[in-house]
Amino acid sequence: MNAIVKQLTGLRDWVDDRFPLMTLWNDHMGAYYAPKNFNFWYYFGVLSLVVFVIQILTGIWLVMSYKPDATLAFASVEYIMRDVSWGWLIRYMHSTGASAFFIVIYLHMFRALLYGSFKKPRELIWILGMFLYLALMAEAFMGYLLPWGQMSYWGAQVIISLFGAVPVIGGWLSEMIRGDYVVSDITLNRFFSLHVVALPFAIAGLVVLHIIALHEVGSNNPDGVEIKKHKDENGHPLDGIPFHPYYSVKDSVGVVVFLILFSMVLFFIPEFGGYFLEDNNFFPADPMKTPLHIAPVWYFTPYYSILRANTVNFFFVPAKLWGVIFMGLGVMIFFLLPWLDRSPVKSIRYRGGLFKGALAIFVVAFVILGYLGALPPTPGRNIMAQICTVIYFLFFLLMPIYTKLDKTKPVPDRVTH
Repeated sequence: MNAIVKQLTGLRDWVDDRFPLMTLWNDHMGAYYAPKNFNFWYYFGVLSLVVFVIQILTGIWLVMSYKPDATLAFASVEYIMRDVSWGWLIRYMHSTGASAFFIVIYLHMFRALLYGSFKKPRELIWILGMFLYLALMAEAFMGYLLPWGQMSYWGAQVIISLFGAVPVIGGWLSEMIRGDYVVSDITLNRFFSLHVVALPFAIAGLVVLHIIALHEVGSNNPDGVEIKKHKDENGHPLDGIPFHPYYSVKDSVGVVVFLILFSMVLFFIPEFGGYFLEDNNFFPADPMKTPLHIAPVWYFTPYYSILRANTVNFFFVPAKLWGVIFMGLGVMIFFLLPWLDRSPVKSIRYRGGLFKGALAIFVVAFVILGYLGALPPTPGRNIMAQICTVIYFLFFLLMPIYTKLDKTKPVPDRVTH
């Protein structure tokens, strides 16, 4: 046993002489001090990495049998499901993993709203995280076309056609994205290359930058207190503990619980009632037969609902273009959060009732928009979507006012337990 340990230590030292292995380990794990009061909400950053790894590994396996050809794509997915050994499991892991990715990302973003993790000095971390979110949305959209089912085809047709509403360059832009006048084989090939090669590299690079930026300024905590202000004689934060082994062990428990829940969905309800995999996507794409109701996957439905809520031509601008503008603004406005929030405190623990009420109303409006976006439009639903859209944007636009007027509590000098 001692001989094996000695050989492994020698191998580590040999690598460390030629590559900063131990320096990287200490900077980001062993000697990285994280606040000692992390709670449940801090699991979702690690879980997003876990799901990303799941998506990469299952994606590599699926590519081995998938054919990016309009005449063969749907049949190749059926081949994976029926004839490839464990192919059904890999495919369901990938499709369920896509939804799991957005669940943990949305909860990760909500935690940032709760504890002000976007405020100074973490503005760059938030911006990089938002670029990650945009890249993830693009990755999901590109991948959604690949099964070449009815909803994949018509969903792509509808979403890409929205770019045609852009003045002057709209037609050219839609054609460039499709590579054709309609969604066709070349569109499938373009989306396949972006989904499998370009965007995963972009996401991986942004993840690295996000983590480097995080470890440069340090992690936020539920109290919103900067732990670097109080250090011991060795320069270690008094309210911090080494990430390894404390949080690496704690996070492993969260990962196990997540994988149990993930497996329950995977083995018992992988379609999740049509929200993760729609019924229409089990039929091959037919350009001559439009589904009765076209809607994106659940994680895009809040923004799709904002798009449909704009039904009035205004200032000589058609309603469709207003819908595209507000749908884009609905995502991009998150980038401005570090400058919209004027509160002197970070954590919701020490904020007043104005922010807490605004955040609660915003979350309810966001959920309602997501629900309405998955349903066929009716006059009543359109009115509800318009109300929730107004609430959605007022949360951001009025933030400089209500966060400044909000009565806050004194923030402790050090973290509480």
